[in-house]
Amino acid sequence: MMAEITAALVKELRETSGAGMMDCKKALIETAGDLQAAVDWLRTKGLAAAAKKAGRVAAEGLVAVASNGTSAVAVEVNAETDFVARNEQFQGLVNGVAHIALSVKGDTEAVRGAAFGDSGRTVVEEVTHLVATIGENLSFRRSIGLAVSDGVVATYIHSAVAPGLGKIGVLVALESTGDKARLEVVGKQLAMHVAAASPLFLDRASVDPAVLDRERAVQTEKAIAEGKPADKAVMIVEGRIRKFYEEICLLDQVFVIDGKTKVQTVVDDLAKELGTAVTLTGYVRFVIGDGIEKEEKDFAAEVAATLNA
Repeated sequence: MMAEITAALVKELRETSGAGMMDCKKALIETAGDLQAAVDWLRTKGLAAAAKKAGRVAAEGLVAVASNGTSAVAVEVNAETDFVARNEQFQGLVNGVAHIALSVKGDTEAVRGAAFGDSGRTVVEEVTHLVATIGENLSFRRSIGLAVSDGVVATYIHSAVAPGLGKIGVLVALESTGDKARLEVVGKQLAMHVAAASPLFLDRASVDPAVLDRERAVQTEKAIAEGKPADKAVMIVEGRIRKFYEEICLLDQVFVIDGKTKVQTVVDDLAKELGTAVTLTGYVRFVIGDGIEKEEKDFAAEVAATLNA
């Protein structure tokens, strides 16, 4: 006879296993309300072990890129330690996620729910499944795609630990009917530039007005503090804004490969070489753990706490 799946029973299973509420409810349904069997069911799915690790900060891991020529994606899958990035099973997971992302144009939510190979699990379930095997909190964080109607989306991985896997992943989209091999070569160089130069925006038109207003206010105050006359202060501020664009806009930046040519000029020169228009339509730069607040640990206190325990 099946026991009633009450909120109290779900709560008890949560406390026993550390698994999530919906997983606990599903486990109880699958095991006809048998609490011990539900715990075992969660363990076989890797969910009980995963839940115990889910609170730990996962800011390491790998970025992956995948491309089919006219489209490409970048994905980020996190782990707790850098050591896991060298685990072949984890690398296989991240590679698999990247190719799934390519099939759904980099849509993060679509990736989460997509089938992971023939495992019978979704991407999120596969990540959870591997937590118990690898022994660390893991999470699929994000993915994004770029595409062109004609041309190439070049990719680059910095600090690669395996083909297509590393700490920084970059995509650069070049729209053009020109020679694809040559577009790929220059696209790769531009992707390397993006990895090194960290642009915040593609061009001046895409700069967030709030960012520009804040910079203009800072530079105006600075000019006034320097005692510049009002008429000269305006000119000085505009000059500094142009310099600001050169720092944050990809097309205004100086190309790191030669240290003198503007990126826009590199694109224009390529168009002249190929005899057809070339447009840099977009870029993506993923850095592992970017924006994740990492836990600062006091190692001595951690050792003391362990000994006291």
